[in-house]
Amino acid sequence: MRDRMLRGELYNGVDPESQAEFDRVQDLLARFNATAPRARAERDALLREALRHVGEGVVVRAPFFCEYGAVSIGAGTFVNVGAVLLDVAPIAIGAACQIASRVQLLTATHPIDPGPRRLGWEYAQPITIADNVWLGGGVIVCPGVTIGEDTVVGAGAVVTRDLPAGVVAAGVPARVLREIDESDRVEVPPR
Repeated sequence: MRDRMLRGELYNGVDPESQAEFDRVQDLLARFNATAPRARAERDALLREALRHVGEGVVVRAPFFCEYGAVSIGAGTFVNVGAVLLDVAPIAIGAACQIASRVQLLTATHPIDPGPRRLGWEYAQPITIADNVWLGGGVIVCPGVTIGEDTVVGAGAVVTRDLPAGVVAAGVPARVLREIDESDRVEVPPR
């Protein structure tokens, strides 16, 4: 069943191998979430042990939740408090992303057909977040979605379909409001 799950096929979650991986990751995340904020080295080590890839300079604030650790986070990305990543299928977050508080990345889904759903069958589709994406507070990204580089998604949006690079999107369901252009440029003062 675990192989079926990882291939995005229908599977039933009652599987000893999947349960063992879930338990391993949950133990690590319990330790991560209980660790003092200033224990940065310990927190970083726990995160790297729990997830597939954690780039340099990644900051993840507790509490942080995922299921199986099938998460990759690119260098310089910031994940704020309360992120929920249901990683039945892989979740790839690019470099230099800003993930606001209470964002949900949800790869798990279920058949519309009530019979198989009642019997516990489910499947998942991967989520890909490109580099330099900003997801506002409470954004929900649904299974199978890809969000393009430099895109900004407004707080509370529910992203049900792919979003292209370089746009501002918001709403339920999320829709592209406009392209990011020269009027968005900000003069950054020297340090």
